[in-house]
Amino acid sequence: MTQTSNARKAPGAPEPGTPEFDAPESGAPEPGAPAPRRPGRVHRAWFVAAVTFVTIIGAAAFRSLPGILIDPLHDEFDWSRGTIGLAVSVNLALYGITAPFAAALMDRFGIRRVVAVALAVIAAGSGLTVFMTAAWQLILYWGLLVGLGSGSMALAFAATVTNRWFTERRGLVTGILTAASASGQLIFLPLLSWLVEHHGWRPAAVTVALAALAVVPFVWLLLRDHPADVGLAPYGSDEFVPKPPPARGAARRAVTVLLSAARTGPFWLLAGTFAICGASTNGLIQTHFVPASHDHGMPVTAAAGLLAVIGVFDVIGTIASGWFTDRFEARRLLAVYYALRGVSLLFLPMLLAPSVHPPMVFFIVFYGLDWVATVPPTIALCREHYGEDSAIVFGWVLASHQVGAAVVAYAGGVARDVFGSYDVVWYASGGLCAAAALMALVIRKRGGAGGSGGAGGSRGEVAAA
Repeated sequence: MTQTSNARKAPGAPEPGTPEFDAPESGAPEPGAPAPRRPGRVHRAWFVAAVTFVTIIGAAAFRSLPGILIDPLHDEFDWSRGTIGLAVSVNLALYGITAPFAAALMDRFGIRRVVAVALAVIAAGSGLTVFMTAAWQLILYWGLLVGLGSGSMALAFAATVTNRWFTERRGLVTGILTAASASGQLIFLPLLSWLVEHHGWRPAAVTVALAALAVVPFVWLLLRDHPADVGLAPYGSDEFVPKPPPARGAARRAVTVLLSAARTGPFWLLAGTFAICGASTNGLIQTHFVPASHDHGMPVTAAAGLLAVIGVFDVIGTIASGWFTDRFEARRLLAVYYALRGVSLLFLPMLLAPSVHPPMVFFIVFYGLDWVATVPPTIALCREHYGEDSAIVFGWVLASHQVGAAVVAYAGGVARDVFGSYDVVWYASGGLCAAAALMALVIRKRGGAGGSGGAGGSRGEVAAA
């Protein structure tokens, strides 16, 4: 069965047998369009995946910066850490809320246009911070502009590229592209922390802006929206797939799927656990680990280096988690991941010191392996319960991840202002992770064939393990 026959009929689409239906589809071979051809020795899909990887790495530069800006901005402008944390929280929240609609924008306007504009918005937001003089400008530039730009290149970007260009090796490509953000953190964190310590925070902000702009030419020249644009079948397929016309109503479908999934128990459990995941990673460690370590006398460059090491082991942990998810029950994997993460956070206040010592290194390695290990089993559970709507459902679950991150990014800064240390934040996050482990266990395994039935089929499928 071809992909065309499997596709859902769009609202207002012509009926079979009519002249409009028999006319060539957008992207199909037409006069002046690339004719179907055999791929070269290396399929073009791998070049598209490589450009996507580099793009995500470039966009990851801005995600490395907030944690090392808190102290410099506090010292220069006398802004409270809560105020700075608010800007970071707006950024994280918009990153998640924009994600479910990013795929709709790409279907409507094309991947290349959306990503190029998103990178330009990130560059503008980061570059304008150099001229800011008030806290509201930080919230506008770093929170709003960078948040919207980065949200347009969330996991929806990687998923859209993978779904269009690959029919084989999708799992491998998805894992690699998911790990690109961690690789970007690894590349930029040491550089940015060195710039902040030796030249101030403004050169670091300019570096982020330039990194985002530098990727735009690669996106515009090398990235293509669909294999049909270059006359190729997707990688792993011998059948040429015409490019579908620009989709309309995709944003409406995203909202419709949310409303349907919100009437089911598993959605709220998955959203709740993933909110805690975001709170204990992006909102907590990525935002507050460097200033918390600096509170204990550790140099900023050393603390940023430890955060970069988390990025290294994050790649290993993500790939390993995908392997485990193929072999073990996803909900039990989630429970184990969250329980171990919670235990490690309870020990962190005792490990912070002026210098790096073996127990801290063990924590960094352990936490890195667990950082986004929750993603593969969460996606698997979405697929199991929501079938063909699982990608959109996961987009909304990802939004909850970023909302959780936003809350803790702000609350962590407020707690530091009020209590004079981050200890209460570490302990509270450890408790939240324990709650997430229990929530994962009460997601009942769906009976029958995993994935069929859509969002409405799993209503009320929640029971004690």
